[in-house]
Order: sequence, then C-alpha cells, then structure tokens
Amino acid sequence: MNSLTIIGNLVRDPESRTTNDNKTVCNFTVAVNRRQRDKDGNTVADFFRVSAWGKTGEVCQKFLTKGRKVGVTGSVSVHAFSGQDGTPKASLEVYANDVEFLSSGNGNEQQNAHAPAADPSGGTVVDIDSESLPF
Repeated sequence: MNSLTIIGNLVRDPESRTTNDNKTVCNFTVAVNRRQRDKDGNTVADFFRVSAWGKTGEVCQKFLTKGRKVGVTGSVSVHAFSGQDGTPKASLEVYANDVEFLSSGNGNEQQNAHAPAADPSGGTVVDIDSESLPF
C-alpha cells in the first residue's frame, strides 16, 4: 500500500494548468516541520510537492494561498535528479486523494474547508454544513 498523510503549510500560492485532454491539475508545495531542531535551534522542515487533479485541484486553486495549513492524503512518488552542483538529489511528489483545509493564511481555524477527491464514478460532490450534523 502506498499512502502518505502530511500536515503542513503551503510555501507559495498554488499553480494550476489544464492538460491537453482538458483535465485540471493544481500543484503546490507543503512544508512539514520536524520535531527536532538543527544545531542552531532552528526548525527543520521537509518539503513535499503535491498534485491535486480534477475537482480537488479546482477547489485547491480557488481557496489555497501561501501560508495555509493543509492536511493531504495520497500516494507518493520519488523522483531522482541531479542538483545544479551535480550532486544526486530526490524529490517527493504526493498525488492527492484528499486535501483538507485546516486554517486560513493568517492562522485562523476554518471549518467546512474540505476538498474531497473527485468521485471516479462521476457522482457529484455535496458540501454538508457541519453545524447541521447531530454529532
């Protein structure tokens, strides 16, 4: 099973494009802080590139901005490449199945900011106000 869940903050505004076959993809990078600090006491973070497709990508492009806290669940892929100095490097890319908006860019908590993955059966996505739920 290839599944990863991360919680972190967007390092820049997301970028979207439409493929030749008219599919939307939204790309953004999430910084995930580690618990340990470096020798100077600074926070250490890992950076994950995220691709959100279809309806999820459209919602991410519309509502996500630099600094937003998000939770992302999806499959991960590793890409190897050479850095500008010739050293081998690797990049992790998460193909988002689910993106949950956890805060606004200024840190205020927001409810009902959930971007469900597109329904592969072609069904529709229905937003439900959590205030109306009995639990």
